[in-house]
Amino acid sequence: MKMPTKSKTKATVWVVENGKMRSRLDQLTTEEPLEIRLAPFQKTVAVTMRTPGADFELAAGFLYSEGVVSHREDIRRISYCVDELVDGEQHHNIVNVELRDGLIPDLQPLERHFYTSSACGVCGKASLEALRLRGCPVIPSGPTVTPEIIYSLPDKLRAAQGIFTATGGLHAAATFNAQGQLLNLREDVGRHNALDKLIGTALLSDELPLNNCIVLVSGRSSFEILQKSTTAGVPIVCSVSAPSSLAVSVAKEFGITLIGFLRGERFNIYTGLQRIKAT
Repeated sequence: MKMPTKSKTKATVWVVENGKMRSRLDQLTTEEPLEIRLAPFQKTVAVTMRTPGADFELAAGFLYSEGVVSHREDIRRISYCVDELVDGEQHHNIVNVELRDGLIPDLQPLERHFYTSSACGVCGKASLEALRLRGCPVIPSGPTVTPEIIYSLPDKLRAAQGIFTATGGLHAAATFNAQGQLLNLREDVGRHNALDKLIGTALLSDELPLNNCIVLVSGRSSFEILQKSTTAGVPIVCSVSAPSSLAVSVAKEFGITLIGFLRGERFNIYTGLQRIKAT
């Protein structure tokens, strides 16, 4: 099997500045499709455009967020495809997830994920009712944090974004504790993929639910971001841009503190004001 595709790709670009043109070598964020297959059903449940890296965590986080698996023990094995009928260059773009014996998930809701883009996944195609039917609990109260801790998170995220520093074209999702300490970070061309990688890492490490963590995502907070955060038990979700109306609805119903437009020493609180200490 060939080596997996790297998360960065070299490219020659031409820079035009002050009326002059010059060429230089640049780094681009790699974007490749990832097909997630379930064994023993031999069924493709999703194809998503992603940045290679943490593919197993991405698959595990996606399946957890969608309710296919509920515990680490539901997954027996995750591996890349070694099918001889598949082009060798695509082996690392296909992940096989083997479920435990006796687990027969309802795969019909996953049909909407047969192809998801890196831009926003399947935003708007799922519903609040689906989360209710899954029985997702309301997030427990706490922790409470000061505005100063929230202010500090974007700089910490950016400082830890190695691939973004090299390419300038990548989303990130990170977990922090209530003291603002960075716990984990994942990068991807799609912010929903980055969050799936983050949740998958926690699932495979038996660290769910994330009831005492803050999640920060680059970009905006969509329905999918709040859906995944709800299933992972995240009490505080922050983004550097705006939330959607459906994201606010999810946060309000499931007891999440939702923060948007986190820039410098300013942010908006849309739901869950009680977790932010007044100063």
